[in-house]
Amino acid sequence: MARGIARAVSFGGRATAGCCSYRRVTVAVCLGNLVAALLVLRSLTAPASFSPATPNRGEVVHYTEEQIRRVEESIRIRRGAEPVELVQAVKKLRKAFAREEKRRKELPLVLKQKVSYDIVRRLRDLGDNGSIAQQREAVESWRVEKLKDIKHAPYQNQSNLGLSREEARMLKRVLEFNWRMLMEDIGLWIPEEVMNTEHDDKLENEPEEEEIIAGPPLSPQCNAELHTDYDGAAIRWGLTHHKESAADCCEACLDQAKNAKPGESKCNIWVYCPSEFGCFSPDKYEHKHQECWLKQADHPKLNFKDKYSESYRDSHPTAPVVVPWMSGVISA
Repeated sequence: MARGIARAVSFGGRATAGCCSYRRVTVAVCLGNLVAALLVLRSLTAPASFSPATPNRGEVVHYTEEQIRRVEESIRIRRGAEPVELVQAVKKLRKAFAREEKRRKELPLVLKQKVSYDIVRRLRDLGDNGSIAQQREAVESWRVEKLKDIKHAPYQNQSNLGLSREEARMLKRVLEFNWRMLMEDIGLWIPEEVMNTEHDDKLENEPEEEEIIAGPPLSPQCNAELHTDYDGAAIRWGLTHHKESAADCCEACLDQAKNAKPGESKCNIWVYCPSEFGCFSPDKYEHKHQECWLKQADHPKLNFKDKYSESYRDSHPTAPVVVPWMSGVISA
Protein backbone atom coordinates (compact mmCIF):
# COMPACT_ATOMS: atom_id res chain seq x y z
CA MET A 1 0.00 0.00 0.00
CA ALA A 2 2.79 2.42 0.96
CA ARG A 3 4.69 1.36 -2.11
CA GLY A 4 1.79 2.25 -4.35
CA ILE A 5 1.37 5.67 -2.76
CA ALA A 6 5.01 6.44 -3.10
CA ARG A 7 4.96 5.50 -6.74
CA ALA A 8 2.05 7.75 -7.34
CA VAL A 9 3.81 10.66 -5.64
CA SER A 10 7.11 10.11 -7.42
CA PHE A 11 5.46 10.07 -10.80
CA GLY A 12 2.74 12.60 -10.01
CA GLY A 13 3.66 14.91 -12.81
CA ARG A 14 3.55 12.15 -15.41
CA ALA A 15 0.27 10.78 -14.14
CA THR A 16 -1.28 14.17 -14.44
CA ALA A 17 0.02 14.54 -17.95
CA GLY A 18 -1.26 11.05 -18.82
CA CYS A 19 -4.65 11.88 -17.41
CA CYS A 20 -4.87 14.97 -19.62
CA SER A 21 -3.95 12.98 -22.75
CA TYR A 22 -6.65 10.42 -22.03
CA ARG A 23 -9.25 13.15 -21.78
CA ARG A 24 -8.20 14.57 -25.13
CA VAL A 25 -8.36 11.18 -26.75
CA THR A 26 -11.82 10.59 -25.34
CA VAL A 27 -13.06 13.94 -26.67
CA ALA A 28 -11.57 13.21 -30.07
CA VAL A 29 -13.24 9.78 -30.22
CA CYS A 30 -16.60 11.26 -29.25
CA LEU A 31 -16.27 13.95 -31.93
CA GLY A 32 -15.41 11.27 -34.48
CA ASN A 33 -18.44 9.21 -33.52
CA LEU A 34 -20.66 12.28 -33.77
CA VAL A 35 -19.38 13.10 -37.27
CA ALA A 36 -19.91 9.48 -38.36
CA ALA A 37 -23.46 9.52 -37.00
CA LEU A 38 -24.21 12.75 -38.87
CA LEU A 39 -22.88 11.26 -42.10
CA VAL A 40 -25.00 8.12 -41.67
CA LEU A 41 -28.07 10.21 -40.91
CA ARG A 42 -27.48 12.33 -44.00
CA SER A 43 -27.09 9.26 -46.18
CA LEU A 44 -30.43 7.92 -44.93
CA THR A 45 -32.35 11.16 -45.39
CA ALA A 46 -30.81 12.21 -48.72
CA PRO A 47 -29.66 9.12 -50.58
CA ALA A 48 -29.78 10.93 -53.90
CA SER A 49 -26.74 12.96 -52.93
CA PHE A 50 -24.76 9.72 -52.84
CA SER A 51 -26.22 8.21 -56.03
CA PRO A 52 -23.80 7.63 -58.81
CA ALA A 53 -23.58 10.24 -61.48
CA THR A 54 -25.93 9.79 -64.40
CA PRO A 55 -24.32 9.13 -67.73
CA ASN A 56 -24.03 11.90 -70.21
CA ARG A 57 -27.32 12.16 -72.11
CA GLY A 58 -25.58 13.39 -75.17
CA GLU A 59 -23.60 10.19 -75.37
CA VAL A 60 -24.46 8.11 -78.46
CA VAL A 61 -25.21 4.42 -77.88
CA HIS A 62 -23.99 2.22 -80.67
CA TYR A 63 -25.94 -0.95 -81.53
CA THR A 64 -24.70 -3.83 -83.54
CA GLU A 65 -26.29 -4.78 -86.85
CA GLU A 66 -27.76 -7.91 -85.25
CA GLN A 67 -29.45 -5.85 -82.51
CA ILE A 68 -30.87 -3.41 -85.06
CA ARG A 69 -32.16 -6.30 -87.16
CA ARG A 70 -33.91 -7.84 -84.16
CA VAL A 71 -35.55 -4.53 -83.22
CA GLU A 72 -36.82 -4.03 -86.78
CA GLU A 73 -38.08 -7.60 -86.88
CA SER A 74 -39.99 -7.17 -83.60
CA ILE A 75 -41.58 -3.94 -84.87
CA ARG A 76 -42.61 -5.66 -88.11
CA ILE A 77 -44.16 -8.60 -86.23
CA ARG A 78 -46.05 -6.29 -83.86
CA ARG A 79 -47.49 -4.27 -86.72
CA GLY A 80 -48.39 -7.41 -88.63
CA ALA A 81 -50.28 -8.77 -85.60
CA GLU A 82 -52.47 -5.67 -85.26
CA PRO A 83 -56.12 -6.32 -86.34
CA VAL A 84 -56.23 -3.37 -88.68
CA GLU A 85 -59.55 -4.31 -90.32
CA LEU A 86 -61.17 -4.91 -86.97
CA VAL A 87 -59.97 -1.56 -85.63
CA GLN A 88 -61.31 0.22 -88.70
CA ALA A 89 -64.66 -1.58 -88.40
CA VAL A 90 -64.92 -0.60 -84.73
CA LYS A 91 -64.20 3.02 -85.59
CA LYS A 92 -66.95 3.00 -88.23
CA LEU A 93 -69.40 1.46 -85.76
CA ARG A 94 -68.54 4.05 -83.14
CA LYS A 95 -69.18 6.84 -85.63
CA ALA A 96 -72.49 5.27 -86.67
CA PHE A 97 -73.57 4.82 -83.04
CA ALA A 98 -72.57 8.40 -82.29
CA ARG A 99 -74.71 9.66 -85.18
CA GLU A 100 -77.67 7.52 -84.10
CA GLU A 101 -77.31 8.65 -80.51
CA LYS A 102 -77.19 12.25 -81.65
CA ARG A 103 -80.34 11.80 -83.71
CA ARG A 104 -82.03 10.07 -80.80
CA LYS A 105 -81.22 12.93 -78.45
CA GLU A 106 -82.52 15.45 -80.99
CA LEU A 107 -86.08 14.17 -80.50
CA PRO A 108 -87.43 16.00 -77.43
CA LEU A 109 -89.15 14.16 -74.62
CA VAL A 110 -92.47 15.95 -75.20
CA LEU A 111 -92.57 14.71 -78.78
CA LYS A 112 -91.79 11.15 -77.69
CA GLN A 113 -94.69 11.35 -75.24
CA LYS A 114 -97.04 12.50 -78.01
CA VAL A 115 -95.99 9.54 -80.15
CA SER A 116 -96.47 7.05 -77.30
CA TYR A 117 -99.94 8.45 -76.46
CA ASP A 118 -101.04 8.18 -80.10
CA ILE A 119 -99.83 4.58 -80.39
CA VAL A 120 -101.42 3.56 -77.10
CA ARG A 121 -104.76 4.95 -78.25
CA ARG A 122 -104.43 3.02 -81.51
CA LEU A 123 -103.72 -0.22 -79.60
CA ARG A 124 -106.65 0.35 -77.24
CA ASP A 125 -108.98 0.42 -80.21
CA LEU A 126 -108.10 -3.25 -80.80
CA GLY A 127 -109.44 -4.27 -77.41
CA ASP A 128 -108.06 -6.97 -75.15
CA ASN A 129 -108.45 -9.75 -77.70
CA GLY A 130 -106.15 -8.26 -80.34
CA SER A 131 -103.52 -10.69 -81.57
CA ILE A 132 -99.83 -9.91 -81.89
CA ALA A 133 -100.15 -9.65 -85.66
CA GLN A 134 -103.02 -7.16 -85.29
CA GLN A 135 -100.99 -5.09 -82.84
CA ARG A 136 -98.04 -4.98 -85.24
CA GLU A 137 -100.31 -4.02 -88.11
CA ALA A 138 -101.94 -1.25 -86.05
CA VAL A 139 -98.59 0.26 -85.04
CA GLU A 140 -97.22 0.08 -88.58
CA SER A 141 -100.38 1.65 -90.02
CA TRP A 142 -100.02 4.50 -87.51
CA ARG A 143 -96.44 5.10 -88.66
CA VAL A 144 -97.43 5.12 -92.34
CA GLU A 145 -100.38 7.45 -91.72
CA LYS A 146 -98.30 9.84 -89.63
CA LEU A 147 -95.60 10.01 -92.31
CA LYS A 148 -98.24 10.65 -94.96
CA ASP A 149 -99.80 13.46 -92.92
CA ILE A 150 -96.43 15.13 -92.35
CA LYS A 151 -95.42 14.91 -96.02
CA HIS A 152 -98.75 16.12 -97.42
CA ALA A 153 -99.42 18.87 -94.88
CA PRO A 154 -98.32 22.34 -96.06
CA TYR A 155 -94.96 23.35 -94.68
CA GLN A 156 -96.49 26.40 -93.04
CA ASN A 157 -99.45 24.52 -91.51
CA GLN A 158 -97.72 21.76 -89.55
CA SER A 159 -99.50 23.13 -86.49
CA ASN A 160 -102.65 21.39 -87.75
CA LEU A 161 -100.98 18.14 -86.72
CA GLY A 162 -100.19 19.49 -83.27
CA LEU A 163 -96.51 19.83 -84.19
CA SER A 164 -94.17 22.70 -84.83
CA ARG A 165 -92.18 22.81 -88.05
CA GLU A 166 -89.03 21.64 -86.29
CA GLU A 167 -90.85 18.84 -84.49
CA ALA A 168 -92.43 17.67 -87.76
CA ARG A 169 -89.00 17.64 -89.43
CA MET A 170 -87.41 15.59 -86.64
CA LEU A 171 -90.36 13.18 -86.37
CA LYS A 172 -90.36 12.60 -90.13
CA ARG A 173 -86.67 11.67 -90.09
CA VAL A 174 -87.11 9.35 -87.10
CA LEU A 175 -90.15 7.61 -88.58
CA GLU A 176 -88.27 7.02 -91.83
CA PHE A 177 -84.83 5.99 -90.58
CA ASN A 178 -84.88 5.34 -86.83
CA TRP A 179 -88.30 3.80 -86.21
CA ARG A 180 -86.99 0.84 -84.20
CA MET A 181 -84.87 3.12 -82.04
CA LEU A 182 -87.91 5.32 -81.35
CA MET A 183 -89.91 2.24 -80.33
CA GLU A 184 -87.17 1.36 -77.83
CA ASP A 185 -87.12 4.92 -76.46
CA ILE A 186 -90.87 4.99 -75.78
CA GLY A 187 -90.82 1.45 -74.33
CA LEU A 188 -92.90 -0.15 -77.08
CA TRP A 189 -92.09 -3.80 -77.63
CA ILE A 190 -94.30 -6.25 -79.50
CA PRO A 191 -93.02 -9.85 -79.46
CA GLU A 192 -92.59 -11.88 -82.57
CA GLU A 193 -95.54 -14.12 -83.33
CA VAL A 194 -94.43 -17.73 -83.20
CA MET A 195 -96.19 -20.11 -85.53
CA ASN A 196 -96.13 -23.67 -84.25
CA THR A 197 -96.64 -26.25 -86.94
CA GLU A 198 -97.59 -29.72 -85.82
CA HIS A 199 -95.90 -32.54 -87.66
CA ASP A 200 -97.64 -35.88 -87.64
CA ASP A 201 -94.92 -38.38 -88.53
CA LYS A 202 -96.96 -41.39 -87.46
CA LEU A 203 -97.59 -43.92 -90.18
CA GLU A 204 -101.10 -44.86 -91.20
CA ASN A 205 -102.74 -47.67 -89.21
CA GLU A 206 -99.92 -47.47 -86.65
CA PRO A 207 -101.27 -48.50 -83.24
CA GLU A 208 -101.45 -45.88 -80.52
CA GLU A 209 -98.85 -46.09 -77.79
CA GLU A 210 -100.34 -47.36 -74.59
CA GLU A 211 -100.27 -44.89 -71.72
CA ILE A 212 -98.41 -46.24 -68.71
CA ILE A 213 -100.48 -46.44 -65.52
CA ALA A 214 -98.52 -46.21 -62.29
CA GLY A 215 -98.91 -48.99 -59.78
CA PRO A 216 -99.87 -52.68 -60.02
CA PRO A 217 -101.79 -53.95 -63.05
CA LEU A 218 -105.55 -53.60 -62.84
CA SER A 219 -107.89 -56.57 -62.72
CA PRO A 220 -110.04 -57.19 -65.82
CA GLN A 221 -113.06 -56.62 -63.56
CA CYS A 222 -112.04 -52.96 -63.20
CA ASN A 223 -112.65 -52.13 -66.89
CA ALA A 224 -110.24 -49.19 -66.55
CA GLU A 225 -110.69 -46.31 -68.99
CA LEU A 226 -108.13 -43.53 -69.24
CA HIS A 227 -109.21 -39.88 -69.47
CA THR A 228 -112.71 -40.76 -68.37
CA ASP A 229 -115.03 -39.49 -65.63
CA TYR A 230 -118.22 -41.43 -64.85
CA ASP A 231 -121.19 -39.94 -63.02
CA GLY A 232 -122.93 -41.58 -60.07
CA ALA A 233 -123.97 -41.26 -56.44
CA ALA A 234 -120.91 -40.99 -54.21
CA ILE A 235 -120.46 -43.80 -51.68
CA ARG A 236 -117.00 -42.70 -50.58
CA TRP A 237 -115.82 -39.12 -51.14
CA GLY A 238 -112.44 -38.94 -52.80
CA LEU A 239 -111.60 -35.75 -50.95
CA THR A 240 -110.96 -37.87 -47.85
CA HIS A 241 -110.40 -41.23 -49.54
CA HIS A 242 -106.96 -41.58 -51.17
CA LYS A 243 -105.34 -44.69 -52.62
CA GLU A 244 -101.78 -45.34 -53.77
CA SER A 245 -102.76 -46.51 -57.25
CA ALA A 246 -105.71 -46.99 -59.61
CA ALA A 247 -105.56 -50.72 -58.90
CA ASP A 248 -106.00 -50.03 -55.17
CA CYS A 249 -108.95 -47.72 -55.91
CA CYS A 250 -110.65 -50.39 -58.01
CA GLU A 251 -109.96 -52.98 -55.32
CA ALA A 252 -111.59 -50.68 -52.72
CA CYS A 253 -114.71 -50.54 -54.90
CA LEU A 254 -114.79 -54.34 -55.19
CA ASP A 255 -114.32 -54.77 -51.42
CA GLN A 256 -117.10 -52.29 -50.62
CA ALA A 257 -119.53 -54.06 -52.93
CA LYS A 258 -118.60 -57.43 -51.44
CA ASN A 259 -118.91 -56.30 -47.82
CA ALA A 260 -121.91 -53.97 -48.13
CA LYS A 261 -124.63 -54.48 -45.54
CA PRO A 262 -128.21 -55.16 -46.54
CA GLY A 263 -129.81 -51.98 -47.78
CA GLU A 264 -126.48 -50.23 -48.49
CA SER A 265 -125.52 -49.08 -51.95
CA LYS A 266 -122.91 -51.22 -53.61
CA CYS A 267 -120.03 -49.62 -55.48
CA ASN A 268 -119.97 -50.31 -59.19
CA ILE A 269 -118.01 -47.21 -60.38
CA TRP A 270 -114.58 -46.09 -59.32
CA VAL A 271 -112.97 -42.77 -60.35
CA TYR A 272 -109.28 -42.08 -59.68
CA CYS A 273 -106.98 -39.04 -60.06
CA PRO A 274 -103.60 -40.29 -61.36
CA SER A 275 -102.09 -36.85 -62.04
CA GLU A 276 -99.50 -35.50 -59.63
CA PHE A 277 -100.78 -31.99 -60.36
CA GLY A 278 -104.35 -32.80 -59.35
CA CYS A 279 -107.46 -33.21 -61.48
CA PHE A 280 -109.89 -30.60 -62.74
CA SER A 281 -113.55 -30.65 -61.79
CA PRO A 282 -116.17 -27.91 -62.22
CA ASP A 283 -117.10 -27.96 -58.54
CA LYS A 284 -115.63 -25.69 -55.87
CA TYR A 285 -113.19 -28.26 -54.44
CA GLU A 286 -109.51 -28.73 -55.19
CA HIS A 287 -109.05 -32.32 -56.29
CA LYS A 288 -105.61 -33.72 -55.56
CA HIS A 289 -103.48 -36.64 -56.65
CA GLN A 290 -104.64 -40.14 -55.60
CA GLU A 291 -108.26 -39.19 -54.90
CA CYS A 292 -110.43 -42.32 -55.12
CA TRP A 293 -114.16 -41.87 -55.58
CA LEU A 294 -116.48 -44.84 -55.09
CA LYS A 295 -119.84 -44.39 -56.83
CA GLN A 296 -123.02 -46.26 -57.62
CA ALA A 297 -125.34 -45.92 -60.59
CA ASP A 298 -127.87 -48.35 -62.02
CA HIS A 299 -127.17 -46.97 -65.46
CA PRO A 300 -123.68 -45.43 -65.43
CA LYS A 301 -123.32 -42.31 -67.56
CA LEU A 302 -120.24 -40.46 -68.68
CA ASN A 303 -119.49 -37.01 -67.37
CA PHE A 304 -116.47 -36.45 -69.64
CA LYS A 305 -114.46 -38.58 -72.05
CA ASP A 306 -111.01 -38.03 -73.66
CA LYS A 307 -111.10 -34.22 -74.12
CA TYR A 308 -113.17 -31.32 -72.89
CA SER A 309 -115.03 -29.60 -75.71
CA GLU A 310 -114.08 -26.11 -76.82
CA SER A 311 -117.44 -24.73 -75.74
CA TYR A 312 -116.96 -26.25 -72.28
CA ARG A 313 -113.46 -24.77 -72.00
CA ASP A 314 -114.80 -21.38 -73.08
CA SER A 315 -117.21 -21.43 -70.15
CA HIS A 316 -114.58 -22.99 -67.82
CA PRO A 317 -111.27 -21.24 -68.53
CA THR A 318 -109.31 -23.37 -66.01
CA ALA A 319 -110.30 -26.65 -67.66
CA PRO A 320 -107.43 -28.51 -69.40
CA VAL A 321 -107.70 -29.96 -72.89
CA VAL A 322 -107.53 -33.62 -71.84
CA VAL A 323 -109.70 -35.15 -69.12
CA PRO A 324 -107.27 -36.03 -66.30
CA TRP A 325 -109.43 -38.62 -64.49
CA MET A 326 -109.50 -42.39 -65.08
CA SER A 327 -112.53 -44.51 -64.25
CA GLY A 328 -114.08 -47.92 -64.55
CA VAL A 329 -117.45 -49.64 -64.28
CA ILE A 330 -117.19 -52.85 -62.29
CA SER A 331 -118.38 -55.85 -64.21
CA ALA A 332 -120.76 -58.14 -62.33
